[in-house]
Amino acid sequence: MLPSSNALFVFDAAARNGSFTAAAAELNVTQPAVSRMLGQLEDHLGVRLFDRKAGRAVLTEEGELLYRRVLEGFRSIESGLTEIERRRKGTETVTLSVSSAFTTHWLMPRIDKLQKQFPQVDLRFQLISGALRGPVENVDLGMRFRDRDEPSSGGTLVMKEAMLPMCSPAYLGETDPAEGNTIIRLAETPGDWAADYASLLTGRRGAAKGLSFTDYAVVVQAALLGQGIALGWLTVASHWLLTGALVPASDRLTTTRRICEFLPPRNRAMRPIAAEIRDWIIAQMHSEIAAIDRLYPKLKLMTACY
Repeated sequence: MLPSSNALFVFDAAARNGSFTAAAAELNVTQPAVSRMLGQLEDHLGVRLFDRKAGRAVLTEEGELLYRRVLEGFRSIESGLTEIERRRKGTETVTLSVSSAFTTHWLMPRIDKLQKQFPQVDLRFQLISGALRGPVENVDLGMRFRDRDEPSSGGTLVMKEAMLPMCSPAYLGETDPAEGNTIIRLAETPGDWAADYASLLTGRRGAAKGLSFTDYAVVVQAALLGQGIALGWLTVASHWLLTGALVPASDRLTTTRRICEFLPPRNRAMRPIAAEIRDWIIAQMHSEIAAIDRLYPKLKLMTACY
């Protein structure tokens, strides 16, 4: 269906650069040669792929459609070539799309253990500082949250969403009733989560103060440093609960209708090594929640999370 396979490379270069001249420079050919090749492609397909406007080449609707497919095809070819190179070298690169908080507070304490389990893997990260939502593309595995009523995207359950007020043992031990609690908030969280808890275990009854951060990794770090009480998502802070660096600041767990999942990339097949890493992380977290459940049986963590 094409006059020449080279037409795809010329089309890709012109679409990416938005200019026939820039495409010609990239491909080391003349600008008339690019124009001629793309003109032949348009004649062959019977549609215009570009609108030529003041020296710019703007994709038409049909051009956008073709460009998306060409891009997918080139990425698939590149993925195959990369896989061949990995096999030749005996290593595999796996890219995870996860939150900066999960990476900092859950994964980093286990990175040596993970590398010993998968010595052939070069692990890379696409870090998200905000909410874990949106498509999983051009990576091997992505952690995302969704409402239980939303249609599944083929994800694997990590755990149901559960949160708990947490603070450092030192902060919990400072029980001057005249003092007020310092509530550490994630800026984008709606409402005042502390108002949902009639009392906290610190014994402080004074007027509350607040700290607010846009990155949840910093929220947890502030709690670890004894700066106040944070609402701890168990997918992030479970490691610190297990080690005792953070302790519950309430006897009550908060659960929602959301679930945390690992999703495969939607634009390519799940690689076996990515599935192995996914299963390893999920097993580690399940074991950790079970251990915390034994430490704090009143919270009933296993029932809430699974």
